[in-house]
Amino acid sequence: MARLPLIDPDTTGGDIRASFDRMPVKLNIFRMMAHAEANMIPAMRLGNSILHKQKLSAVNRELLILQAAQLEGGAYEWRQHVPIALGVGVKQAQIDAVERGNYEDAALNAAERALLTFGREVVENVRVGDAVFAGVRKHFSDQEIVEAIVTLGFYMMMARVTEATETDLDPAAGMAVFDAGKTRG
Repeated sequence: MARLPLIDPDTTGGDIRASFDRMPVKLNIFRMMAHAEANMIPAMRLGNSILHKQKLSAVNRELLILQAAQLEGGAYEWRQHVPIALGVGVKQAQIDAVERGNYEDAALNAAERALLTFGREVVENVRVGDAVFAGVRKHFSDQEIVEAIVTLGFYMMMARVTEATETDLDPAAGMAVFDAGKTRG
């Protein structure tokens, strides 16, 4: 059971209420985030831009999201993003490799290996060694590299919110929530 009560969407107003009204599923993560009234809408906009507006491919984005969840112990994020990852083309063998932390797995191509090695350093060390940075630059543009860092940081934050508050796990909403965000900016 969550350490803080989940906000009832029907008791909210203004922009937060409008945001809840547009959601196909009122996930517990959003009901928890609603406690941070000033931050909820900007956070949701950032999350939506990560999911729908980045140059970074959907497969690479989802691999990074799963990596952040795996490294941070984000059970909530893992549960929600495995179906999304599968829905955008990530293979189960790639998900299994990320879950094991095996970034040299044959299921991952050279670019994915470089990206996940980079991602691990971003999460675990903050600073990235020269060799790892050079490896990711072989495969990704400057824009994609910064987007990867933003993606990791956002999902590290979300894992901290859900884990510190012990937010109750929802059933995986999968592509329903993902697809609903495509039309929003």
